[in-house]
Amino acid sequence: MNRVPYQWTYESIVDAIPGVTLPDWLALTIQFVLFEGLLLVFAWRYDLWNAVPAGTSAVVVATAGSALMLAIARRIRRLTTPPAYRKLLFGSSIEVVLGLLAYVGLVTYLFVYNPRQGGTPLLESLLGTTPPIPAVFLTLLVLWDVCYRIGTAWWASVTGFWVAVRHPTDTSTRDQLRQVDSFVIGFSLLQLVLVPFVWGYELLVFALVGHVLAVLCVSGSAIFVLSRG
Repeated sequence: MNRVPYQWTYESIVDAIPGVTLPDWLALTIQFVLFEGLLLVFAWRYDLWNAVPAGTSAVVVATAGSALMLAIARRIRRLTTPPAYRKLLFGSSIEVVLGLLAYVGLVTYLFVYNPRQGGTPLLESLLGTTPPIPAVFLTLLVLWDVCYRIGTAWWASVTGFWVAVRHPTDTSTRDQLRQVDSFVIGFSLLQLVLVPFVWGYELLVFALVGHVLAVLCVSGSAIFVLSRG
């Protein structure tokens, strides 16, 4: 990745490694191999194979989310949009704040909220009644990565609607902005992969599906506005 004036926080972290410049494909490969490798090692070490499908799905969502973030960023940087839009989207770090709010809510749910009367809490169903500390650490790290992608989808959706309404542009730019909004919708739909693994935990299902519907509504409205010109 090459340093640019405005970046996602994810891009800034990768670029901050001294003396290292990674192409996108290599950064994504390292992300997937590192998380999935640790997942399989802990599954073998602590006999947690039943958690592998859910864990692998979360790793795939996080890695594919990184790829979509990079694709969205490349398209936006090629557009003749107002600098205020790029600064708001990339330079404000609001996506981190939104991701943090989602993460705190999820952690509160996992450790405090009992989702079903007499039922098994989600974390216990995946990692057992006495979960190993390394497995819990990895789980929370991957979940943060997923929540960060959710926060990013929210923010990209909101700023996409803002630029569609506030800054009319030429036909070519509008077409490309519609593509960006379509990518944002795809970005959020990707997270529905996790729904089968939280099925029966109504609050989590509601949060995931509600998040996707909200992005569909806002980004879909942006596409509608841009289509009307």
